[in-house]
Amino acid sequence: MTKTQLLLCPGLLNDAALWRHQCETLADVADIAVADLTVADSVAGLACAILDRAPPRFALAGLSMGGYVSFEIMRRAPERVSRLALFDTRARLDPEDSRIRRRELIDIARRGGFSKLPPQMLAGQLHPDHAKDPEIARTVLAMAERIGADAFIRQQTAILGRPDSLPGLSAISVPTLVAGGRQDTITPPVILQEISDGIPGARLVIIEDAGHLAPLEQPHAVSALLRYWLQG
Repeated sequence: MTKTQLLLCPGLLNDAALWRHQCETLADVADIAVADLTVADSVAGLACAILDRAPPRFALAGLSMGGYVSFEIMRRAPERVSRLALFDTRARLDPEDSRIRRRELIDIARRGGFSKLPPQMLAGQLHPDHAKDPEIARTVLAMAERIGADAFIRQQTAILGRPDSLPGLSAISVPTLVAGGRQDTITPPVILQEISDGIPGARLVIIEDAGHLAPLEQPHAVSALLRYWLQG
């Protein structure tokens, strides 16, 4: 059986550990690579770096910031993407209060306060039950530590400078899955519904008992969704 080439894009302060269950569980149907979203300070730069290394044609899944980069890949090389999955992300630009907060976080990181940020951000990212789960909390904080302050600043800069992806949703023509946590307060279901409504034929799935990091919080559910998505 020929395996699908699958590229996974993690979110802000996330690395391959976000997708560990999916990489292990889907290895029988996909050759999987996890993108590095720390190498540039713009979504254009990140998309170009990914496309330079990616196979000629691949399935693409992104979470949160990884979704922003996925939208950019779809703008630049839609012919190379066979199908698209978007988790816990948004197409429209951030509201102004979120943009102000991002600039504040960049300033804190530049002044040497980065180590205090991931623990403060943890509760807002996860379902309340998962925020109390030591293993999940350790995984999230360990990812942030590996990413570090300099890459965090580049990531936040890229997010602030990203284009509005809402007007281009109707041009996406590949099979698309839009999914996210029911209890995600960062990109709640209404935001996912907006993406799903904008992409012709997209399927929307709301994952119960999950916040903003669904692949980590509900790994079995996300892996099952991706398997169905990969198999058409």
